[in-house]
Amino acid sequence: MSSPASYALFDTAIGACAVVWAGHGVIIGIYLPEADAPATRARLLRRRPGAVEAVPPPEVRSAIEGIVALLRGERDDDLRGIALDMSQLPELHQRVYALARAIPPGQTRTYGEIAAELGDISLARAVGQALGANPFPIVVPCHRVMAAGGKSGGFSAPGGLVTKLKLLEIERAPLGGSPGLFD
Repeated sequence: MSSPASYALFDTAIGACAVVWAGHGVIIGIYLPEADAPATRARLLRRRPGAVEAVPPPEVRSAIEGIVALLRGERDDDLRGIALDMSQLPELHQRVYALARAIPPGQTRTYGEIAAELGDISLARAVGQALGANPFPIVVPCHRVMAAGGKSGGFSAPGGLVTKLKLLEIERAPLGGSPGLFD
């Protein structure tokens, strides 16, 4: 029988996030903040019943430090090296996430551009659905993927579109040349 997943909450510039890992520190989920840390923990435990709060191993501690730095506005793309367990995800999602991970902080792409890289522009909606189901927000930067014409598109994480725009502003991504949401 496999051991239960472990998790840790950690403070960031946008609130208490959480990371879940299995085995020897391979990340199986990341959670953006809810209204407060207990609400983030409750959401995590609803989705990962049986997960146990624990001290993160070195690989997970390093991932947490990278996430915290990025959310402080330090433009560091070392998050691409964080090990993620995608083995239980559909193959299309894995391919979409790999392309999203290649988008540097401060830059954006569109759902259509990612679909074109997958070889079929008609997959734009499927790209959006895959990103909406992203179990690794920030590390798989779904917030950097926009709708056509520079429109923000959706965002399924807590806080919705406001959170997406806040993340893009932290990264100093251009948002159509207009002032940022928090300017």
